[in-house]
Amino acid sequence: MVNQDPTNPSHALFDQFVQTQTCKEVQRTFSELCHHLELDPRDYQSFYTKLKERLNYWKAKALWIKLDKRAQHQDYQQGKVCAKTKCLVLGAGPCGLRTAIELALLGAQVVVLEKRDSFSRNNVLHLWPYTICDLRGLAAKKFYGKFCTGALDHISIRQLQLILLKVSLLLGVEVNTGTLMLCSLCGSLWLTPSGWMAKLFPDDHPAGKFQFDVFISAGGGRFVPDGFRWKELRGKLAIGITCNFINHHSAAEAQVAEISGVARIYNQKFFQDLLTEEGIDLENIVYYKDATHYFVMTAKKKSLLKMGVIKQDFSDANQLLGQANVDQDALLRYAHGAAHFSTDHRLPNMQFALNHAGQPDVAMFDFTCMHRAENASLVRERKGKKLLIGLVGDCLVEPFWPLGTGIARGFLAAFDTAWMVRSWGKGKPHLEVVAERESIYQLLSQTTPENISKNYSAFSIDPATRYQHVNLNSIKANQLQHLYDVEDHIDLDSVGAFEELLKWCQQHTAGYDRVKVKDLTQSWRSGLALCALINTFRPHLIDMSSLKESDSVHNNQLAFSLLEEELGIPPIISASDMATKEQIDKLSMVLYLTQIHDAFNERTPTRGKHQGNVIEVLFKYDCWSQFLCSQPVAPLSAPEVTPELSPTSMNNEECYFCGQRVYVLERISTEGKFFHRSCFTCQQCGTTLRLGRYTFNQHTGKFYCELHSEQLENREQSPSVKVGLSVLSLSRWEIKPFCCIPCCQLVAQLFCTEQLRTASG
Repeated sequence: MVNQDPTNPSHALFDQFVQTQTCKEVQRTFSELCHHLELDPRDYQSFYTKLKERLNYWKAKALWIKLDKRAQHQDYQQGKVCAKTKCLVLGAGPCGLRTAIELALLGAQVVVLEKRDSFSRNNVLHLWPYTICDLRGLAAKKFYGKFCTGALDHISIRQLQLILLKVSLLLGVEVNTGTLMLCSLCGSLWLTPSGWMAKLFPDDHPAGKFQFDVFISAGGGRFVPDGFRWKELRGKLAIGITCNFINHHSAAEAQVAEISGVARIYNQKFFQDLLTEEGIDLENIVYYKDATHYFVMTAKKKSLLKMGVIKQDFSDANQLLGQANVDQDALLRYAHGAAHFSTDHRLPNMQFALNHAGQPDVAMFDFTCMHRAENASLVRERKGKKLLIGLVGDCLVEPFWPLGTGIARGFLAAFDTAWMVRSWGKGKPHLEVVAERESIYQLLSQTTPENISKNYSAFSIDPATRYQHVNLNSIKANQLQHLYDVEDHIDLDSVGAFEELLKWCQQHTAGYDRVKVKDLTQSWRSGLALCALINTFRPHLIDMSSLKESDSVHNNQLAFSLLEEELGIPPIISASDMATKEQIDKLSMVLYLTQIHDAFNERTPTRGKHQGNVIEVLFKYDCWSQFLCSQPVAPLSAPEVTPELSPTSMNNEECYFCGQRVYVLERISTEGKFFHRSCFTCQQCGTTLRLGRYTFNQHTGKFYCELHSEQLENREQSPSVKVGLSVLSLSRWEIKPFCCIPCCQLVAQLFCTEQLRTASG
């Protein structure tokens, strides 16, 4: 065991590791420390234990106490619950690293990929009270002594990343930075004969050989894996500006007070003086003092045009704020003037800090355009190997910066994701894992500092410790078949797979008059073949001699009804469509006949003998819903049938709009509702809507196209203002409705309520 000699090299290396302030130096000192202690960080299961044993240093012991307390929580089951789980995390931002820490505590092998080799984001994050408590529990003050001292409730992104990186490394997480990056996510996850792997650049990187069964994307909005759809949440234009100035840490700078949030409607003289003196017209401004002097403000478009920051006015926000339409020098002058005036000209030597590109760290953006994923997880299966995929951070929900939601909800999502992986590691059925995750995800966008549990010290990855009212079963597994992406239970490219099913159908319909099964589509149009199959296995149900070949609608309806009542297999199409449609979808028929095959195949067919109890439907090939979803018309939901459902429960699938029954083949689903494709139209103009391109008003239950959702906002002026596809409302912010107020004034009022007193990068 290493002695306590103050000159011991391992002690010095540990001190350097704790104090160093760059990503590269953290990795270098950690590598040297491991080398000196003869530890292999790839030995993830025992690394932390061995590190504690070999580094017998009083400063380190104070850190071990903090981490041990967290690791001993019952949720982690001493790191055994996910001992066989291997996780790949894309993105070493705060949310990606926070997720990696929880996965490591669960006992999983965790590899993090980050394309950048430095942490350079200066913007400052507001921290909700629970986030401060959580970071203290991870020994944040051991790594950053100024962490949330006094009334401070914020931290720079860069400093937070450094804290979480150090904790991750100590817990055995492998963090790869630098030129390493995933190729296009559409094709970056691929299955080898031995397991799931990622295609990396450079392609010979050691992490490219890592096999995993869990993939977590925390790489921001540009890194959303296949299978996830985004909704755009858009309000009226409000232009935000962020800027960072170098903090020289002088006595003069220390005397300048922070501005936690000042808005025009509460201090009109300040903003009028700013306009008169500098020509700058703002709605609000925030100033935080951290590693940099950080300012964030909402500027009026008219002011930006007048000052030459924006060259030309455009109605489209992307064109308005595009690089070609912004004068960067004028933007720097505008930001400098606002910051200098708001601090009463007391900040000396105001020099812009530099961003990752070596340019002045000033940015202008439309903060009213945000995105959120429709689902937080899915399962992909190829050749019998399952991959659990989850989202955290900005690629799950982009933050609304005046609310300071970014890191707060980001950490909540990290805990929720860890809980999901815990269920996965315990062997819980995959769709139940996803259903539980999606049930929790419904709460995320509604969380505020006021409505989460106040017992912060009891927070864990268990959602019940954090959310006051959580129902882990609000979404059922049978509603999420579309989140189970499986392609190879039956190889659709294999003629043999179809031939096997066809031969079975031919075998059990042979000898029936007027029935000749030649294929899996047209031969079934008259309904006689289906009735023959039923008669083979349940002869008491159908009198074949009474059926007429010309009455195909009746025959199909009879077969559909019997199959649903006796076997719980819902029809995929109406009887009339089956009889009259020019083309019958082959994959849909294969789905239907496969379920019939699996149900009847449990017994030996005998004619003329009653067969006893009803056979439950077995989803041997539950991948078919995914193939139906791949059809060009529109995505389909999977049939909501599970062995637990009774046949009578299948009769409740009614169209949300017209109230008529929705068959699987013609059904789509969103916002937890089922309906016919033809019924999915704008309430205002009747235009057919597309998934991912609509607005849903939760209070009225109506759907609108993007054009009329905007016009409706302008006309209604009600307390429940709908912002794009978001569920934001004035009532949630406890603000009284008002008429004819410009958007920037609305943002200012929102910004100045107590719960909006913050800013987030």
